[in-house]
Amino acid sequence: MHPVNIILAIFAVTYIGIAVGHIPGLKLNRAGIALLGAISLMIFGGVTTSDAMSFVNGPTICLLFGFFVISAQLRLSGFYDKVAEKLANQLGNPARFLLILMLVTGGLSAVLNHDIVCYAFAPITGSALLRKKINPVPFLIALTIASNIGAGATLIGNPQNMMIGQVAHLDFGRYLLWSLAPVSFAMAAAYGIIWLMSRKSLQLPAANQYGLTPQIYPFDRRHTVKGIIMLVVVIGLLFTSFPKEVIVLAAAGVHLASTKFRTEDLLGLVEWPILVLFVGLFVVAGAFQATGYGEQVIHSLAHGGFNLNAPVNLTLATTALSNLAGNSAAVMLLLKVVDLARPATPYILALANSFGGSLIIIGSVSNIIVVQQAREMGITISFWDFARLGIPVTLAALAGLLAWVALMH
Repeated sequence: MHPVNIILAIFAVTYIGIAVGHIPGLKLNRAGIALLGAISLMIFGGVTTSDAMSFVNGPTICLLFGFFVISAQLRLSGFYDKVAEKLANQLGNPARFLLILMLVTGGLSAVLNHDIVCYAFAPITGSALLRKKINPVPFLIALTIASNIGAGATLIGNPQNMMIGQVAHLDFGRYLLWSLAPVSFAMAAAYGIIWLMSRKSLQLPAANQYGLTPQIYPFDRRHTVKGIIMLVVVIGLLFTSFPKEVIVLAAAGVHLASTKFRTEDLLGLVEWPILVLFVGLFVVAGAFQATGYGEQVIHSLAHGGFNLNAPVNLTLATTALSNLAGNSAAVMLLLKVVDLARPATPYILALANSFGGSLIIIGSVSNIIVVQQAREMGITISFWDFARLGIPVTLAALAGLLAWVALMH
């Protein structure tokens, strides 16, 4: 078989495996599938070690790692638990609690790893609601939806946006200013839709019993202040011309040289599977791009009347692919085939993948985290429970995004 055909076959199998989430008979997850795809390309596809390394975007991996360490330091210092505890004090007014929960979750997700935000907030929020005899399902869904939306506000809110920012060489401040309007609209629409559709179902079903005792990290004021100061400094420096990955790695280095937290504890909270997933996807997508078939597909679609670079088509394609193959795999592929020279393209890619992650449960890792955390507490969030709120919120958010693109461009 010709090497190009082998590469295309491995690419197809890898993306199908990532979309399904597993390979029958094997214990692989999506990270393992992406890594196995990269290894297969090196063994059977003629991709050399130097080729594989050249496909990997080193700054993106470094940026991801650095923010994982920054988030881990705040997690260990008890910052997330303290914020969640303060939120729980607002439970006397469910409408106000929902609003504050979404704003805080969205705000933190814009500057920290939104998966860790959900991982930390979900069990504490769920247990507090159960103790108050309030149905936690709409609030937990709102938590992850707000996290997805908020993460789209900046180029550091989620791994996909970090990658887009690095590959498309986006300016941190310019992107932030551009995204504020569609993110604010999406958050307002999400709050209104979730509250209107859930306010009459806040009574806790009698059968629900929670069993998970959330892990609480004791609050350490000194190290929380240190972590917040470091985060503020990092965000401030991101507006400068200094390399983003160096700024974030320097902050991570300061946290690793800690008198309080052991290195293994900090690194234990780093999401290594996501780093592995990105490395594997960089190699697989890079090898695919090198075949030239990506451009051929785009040209064929354009001749057929579907121009992928058109804002509406790119928004729909990004949302669909994000829910079929996952945000990371979708963005990795689209970055290789769309025209990043068009002013709005990288912005649409960043926001559409963030907003689209709220469509259904499998649309985002943070959704899956919250659903799994809820299940351990005896709270069932079904596919329909999530889709019932996620679909209208996503449609409203994407409509707002397209309206903003039309207005700005």
